[in-house]
Amino acid sequence: MRAAKHKAFVGNKEARNPKPPTPATIKDGKEAFGHYCTVCHGLDGQATGVPFASRMSPPVPSLTSEDVQSYTDGQLQWIIENGIAPSGMPASKGILNNDEMWSIVVFLRHLPPAGSLGEPKFYSQ
Repeated sequence: MRAAKHKAFVGNKEARNPKPPTPATIKDGKEAFGHYCTVCHGLDGQATGVPFASRMSPPVPSLTSEDVQSYTDGQLQWIIENGIAPSGMPASKGILNNDEMWSIVVFLRHLPPAGSLGEPKFYSQ
């Protein structure tokens, strides 16, 4: 299934990220990620502190995993924009703009160590 997702089901393989991997872009990506993605992926992209992440079907993946990191930047942007049914990954089209999506892709390439950012406050209160 992994090969099919990477080669056939997830589009935008050849698209190049227009956002440079600068500290400012990483910061912007972290901020956009924090507004939209932390509910399922945690602050660090590794589901730290997300109580239901392992109980979803399929489980929420660590965004540092080889499976996720082996997508091209264009494919990651496509996944953020369009989601992946029936995995539970929602589409952000109309919610995040292109700059936010591409900045998130840069942040995904520079994720901090697991647990280093703590847990989302809405789960630890």
